[in-house]
Amino acid sequence: MSPAALLITGPPGSGKTTAVRRIIESLRDAPPGGFYTGEVRERGVRIGFDLVSLSGRRQVLARTGMAGPRVGKYGVDVPGLEAFLADPESLPEDAGVIIVDEIGKMECLSPRFRSYVLQILESGVPCIATIALHGDAFIESIKNRPGVVLRTLTRENRDRLVPELILESRQLAGTGDLRKE
Repeated sequence: MSPAALLITGPPGSGKTTAVRRIIESLRDAPPGGFYTGEVRERGVRIGFDLVSLSGRRQVLARTGMAGPRVGKYGVDVPGLEAFLADPESLPEDAGVIIVDEIGKMECLSPRFRSYVLQILESGVPCIATIALHGDAFIESIKNRPGVVLRTLTRENRDRLVPELILESRQLAGTGDLRKE
């Protein structure tokens, strides 16, 4: 039985989103659906995060000084996240693989996001996702689901591990063992 999901975890700054963006580039023939989370910086300082669909549509996820539930110094735009997920582009019917960056504290404030993750994992469509290193019971339950492969990315192993993750992702998505990366 092939895995249902490849989950990438690791501490902040280990390169999870960078790895996912490289994986997305390698899956152009899958075709992938879903989103990644992009940092928003102002004068070199991180002020928040945006959700970015694979077609480039952006939605504010969190900002410093923003109203809403807080995770650290960031206010989280839960209604904005839920509106983003309601768009059919977030879960396209023709996707060969779904990308979710990230299953983390901010995103999990939304019941709709939790349902979205479960829907993907139960759909039979392969999933490649980043997931918080530590989390609540929901996050831990996702890591422990049958058919999930969990890989831990660190600053020390990322140069070696990212090419392996790309290869695993291509195999999961059914694009074969194409070692062009």
